[in-house]
Amino acid sequence: MNESSYVHGASDVPLKYVTLGRAFDEAASRWKDRDALIVAQQRIRWTYGELKSRVDRLAAGLLTLGLVPGDRVGIWAPNCAQWTLAQFATAKAGLILVNINPAYRLSELEFALHKVGCRALFTADRFKSSDYLAMLRTARLPQLSWLIRFGTDSIPGFLNLDALMSSADESGFERLRALETQLQPDDAINIQFTSGTTGLPKGATLSHYNILNNGYFVGRALQLSELDRVCIPVPLYHCFGMVLGNLAALTHGAAMLYPAESFDPKATLEAVAGERATVLYGVPTMFIAELEHPECASYDLSSLRTGIMAGAPCPVEIMKRVIRDLHLSEITIAYGMTETSPVSFQSAIDDSMERRVSTVGRVHPHIQVKVIDSDGRCVPRGTQGELCTRGYSVMKGYWEDVEATLKAIDTAGWMHTGDLGVIDSDGYCSVTGRVKDMLIRGGENIFPREIEEFLHGHAKVQAVQVCGVPDVRYGEEVCAWIQLKTGSNVSEEEIREFCRGRIAHFKIPRYIRFVAAFPMTVTGKVQKYAMREQMKIELGLTEERTA
Repeated sequence: MNESSYVHGASDVPLKYVTLGRAFDEAASRWKDRDALIVAQQRIRWTYGELKSRVDRLAAGLLTLGLVPGDRVGIWAPNCAQWTLAQFATAKAGLILVNINPAYRLSELEFALHKVGCRALFTADRFKSSDYLAMLRTARLPQLSWLIRFGTDSIPGFLNLDALMSSADESGFERLRALETQLQPDDAINIQFTSGTTGLPKGATLSHYNILNNGYFVGRALQLSELDRVCIPVPLYHCFGMVLGNLAALTHGAAMLYPAESFDPKATLEAVAGERATVLYGVPTMFIAELEHPECASYDLSSLRTGIMAGAPCPVEIMKRVIRDLHLSEITIAYGMTETSPVSFQSAIDDSMERRVSTVGRVHPHIQVKVIDSDGRCVPRGTQGELCTRGYSVMKGYWEDVEATLKAIDTAGWMHTGDLGVIDSDGYCSVTGRVKDMLIRGGENIFPREIEEFLHGHAKVQAVQVCGVPDVRYGEEVCAWIQLKTGSNVSEEEIREFCRGRIAHFKIPRYIRFVAAFPMTVTGKVQKYAMREQMKIELGLTEERTA
């Protein structure tokens, strides 16, 4: 009988059943005089002891405002030191931090804050072309009592964060000390909105226990210690930054290093070289931007050892350059989702090149994963199906959305990821696509990833994404968006000719578009629904016409 596609991360290292506040205090005591936070653009360098002093003052200040455990507090800002203060201070005060995408505009901000009922909001003044303060002056936010801005000058209607920290009185500190024994590891601590590859975002609600442990075991996979300096150019509002970045560093005494407000390849290279970073994070496009920066070779990056690449598959040639030119000989690949805190699979620092480019590694400690067919049955090893995750990392649910939660987490506690994957005989997982990406053409089930991988074999193709578009005759037709290599030129017919006789006729794209870029989420995931919608408009198609 074939072994089933079920893996369990057996481990003799126990899970941490403590609050994030307690873990923070333990780290600050153990590594008091070591660098904790370095923020290049703000010229900030705080030790763990200094970070704790600021975090405690902010936590006490928040309690002095009258906020109580369980209240939701939003944060709308790019990467900065104040983001990290807010992350740890809200945790110590028992408040639920609500991460707001810095790129959100007014309607999106209002939706997010209304959805979870935020009582306070941390905000930067602006980010890129977004004037946050101007937007907030016109926002309809009746539940919001406090606007806490990152700045020093006084503006009517806003409370400055520095002033809030200074105003913390003894009653606030007394309440903070009392909460140390009242708060529980299973309490909600964080709400993150799903990245929106489909539909309206939902608020994934995560506990201390969820994200503290995931950060800890990510750090163990990287073999972090207090000697490491973790360069975090990925966004803090996403799990990649605040869990894999901040919490992995915190739980191992490493330093958190932010090169810039948002990703900038030059600033990242400068930060790595200037601070002798040992760890670097990013999605593949970030690593490519660093490698292709004209000054890359002039920086001394020899301090780098390991890191995490996630969000999308990495081409083998890029991985070779990351290892050779960025000195990341021990870089790992991670896979997960916001709803699972996020990491479920991660490669090891000594896995082979082949494993790192073709799989997402093996299951994380204390996590269970199975692969199921459309009837919910576990499939044999080597067979494609939907990945389902169970264990400490699964979210508490979508905030005040029982229906969506029940659709995502079944009665046995399995989180249905919506991702297609294969687990091999050695327990390595390959992610092969999305369940919702599957298209049905004339009764044939077609998985876009298969066509994408085939087209990658064309000498002039740099990247490709495939989706389905409505069709009157077949229900759906195959559409390929193709990025060509620099200086290359190829026709639609040449692409189809490349396919003929080599893949089934029904998989050959009917529609081909040559594009400069794909619609992406900030974490490097392609928004195929946006591709589909754009093609429907361009072709004058509607779902109704195909009925």
